[in-house]
Amino acid sequence: MDNIRIDKWLWAARFFKTRSLASDAVDTGRVRLEGERIKPARAVKLDDKLTIDNGAETWEVIVLGLSDQRGPASTARTLYQETEASVARREHELEARKLHREPGTTIKGRPTKRDRRAISKVGG
Repeated sequence: MDNIRIDKWLWAARFFKTRSLASDAVDTGRVRLEGERIKPARAVKLDDKLTIDNGAETWEVIVLGLSDQRGPASTARTLYQETEASVARREHELEARKLHREPGTTIKGRPTKRDRRAISKVGG
C-alpha cells in the first residue's frame, strides 16, 4: 500500500465527504503539497506536509499513515497530525466567528419577507 492517490487519502482521512469533492479540491489548488499545486493522481507519502482548504476550514497536516479505505473518524485521525500553527489558527478563526457572525449565516435559502426586512434594517 505504497501508492495511495492524494484524493483517495483525503477522502479516507475524512477531509471531504466524497472522493470527487477531494479530487475537485486538488484540481482547483485548495490542496497543496509543501506549498505546491498537485494533481489528484499524485501519490501521497509518509511525512508529506499538506495544506487543505475544505471550504469550512484550512488545515495544515503531516501525513502519518496511508489508507485508501474510509473508516471511522477515530481511525481517520491516526492518518495525520495537525501542526501546532494550524491548531492555533483554527482556534483563533473559531473565536472570531463566534464574536463576529456574518449577517446572512442564519438564513438558509431564499430570505422570507420577514428576513428581508431584518436584513434591510441592519444594512441601513
